[in-house]
Amino acid sequence: MRDIMALLRGSPEEGDYMKKGVIVQGITGAYGSLHTRNMMAYGTNVVAGVTPGKGGQEFDGIPVYNTMKEAVDATRARISIVYVPAKFFLGAATEALEAGIKLLVAIPEHVPVRDTMRTLEIAEQKGAIMIGPNTPGVMIPELIKIGIMPATPFKAGNIAVLSKSGTLLYEISDALTGSGFGQAVTIGIGGDPVNGTRLVDAFEMVRNIPDLEGLVVVGEIGGDSEEMLAQRIIECGFEKPTVAYIAGRAAPKEKRMGHAGAIVMGTYGSAESKISMFNKANIPVAKRPAEVPVLLAGKMDKSD
Repeated sequence: MRDIMALLRGSPEEGDYMKKGVIVQGITGAYGSLHTRNMMAYGTNVVAGVTPGKGGQEFDGIPVYNTMKEAVDATRARISIVYVPAKFFLGAATEALEAGIKLLVAIPEHVPVRDTMRTLEIAEQKGAIMIGPNTPGVMIPELIKIGIMPATPFKAGNIAVLSKSGTLLYEISDALTGSGFGQAVTIGIGGDPVNGTRLVDAFEMVRNIPDLEGLVVVGEIGGDSEEMLAQRIIECGFEKPTVAYIAGRAAPKEKRMGHAGAIVMGTYGSAESKISMFNKANIPVAKRPAEVPVLLAGKMDKSD
């Protein structure tokens, strides 16, 4: 798997043309155009858009192409963000990966599981990273924003934040920022039952970031991704201060809560299971979002 930080920051050895270049699939749609402008205002280097049938046009000075192959050939960018409706996602993602995209950020929700699985297979074959579907995106604060997250909660720093929830990613990052904990990178993995990047995958992407000072994990009920992450943290001996939060602790069993993957069946996927496993990994679990920076500060004091 390629280094997500190198992709986000740009690789000098690949030339200035590739430096953080982003292609937007669905750039001319209402949703895509809104968030493209927000990304550009943040400083993200949007180099091309793709909308079939609208090749040759421009969007706010950005060239629009009919196909991803044309866009990649013209810009040599390696990052794409997908804003197309869920029913068109598989086609758009396949086209992007086959054109050479190495980081695919999948915004749409309600993508059929079989389409996500097929896209993940292609991404693995191509050595690419897929974030999402149903993700708010990924960002290095004050450098690059690829997604739909607002800018204000985030500040550059040395804490990595991995989150299943977009809203909680914003809220907890805002609490961290307000307490003086800037973020090195934030990744919203998405709330679908199947994600291109699981919590444990995202952890592997960020755990060796130079100058990383801590990790915040925002999980939720349903599935076993939090337990898998906690086990991996134990196995690899990760010692950076780490704090977690689990959304949906009070949710009734066997009732889906918001995200498609947030459902507890019996004891599988329960908050208790996740909290117990985090405790085994010496990771305190906040009872409310505002408690996250308090627990993180406590962990950092103990590590000094």
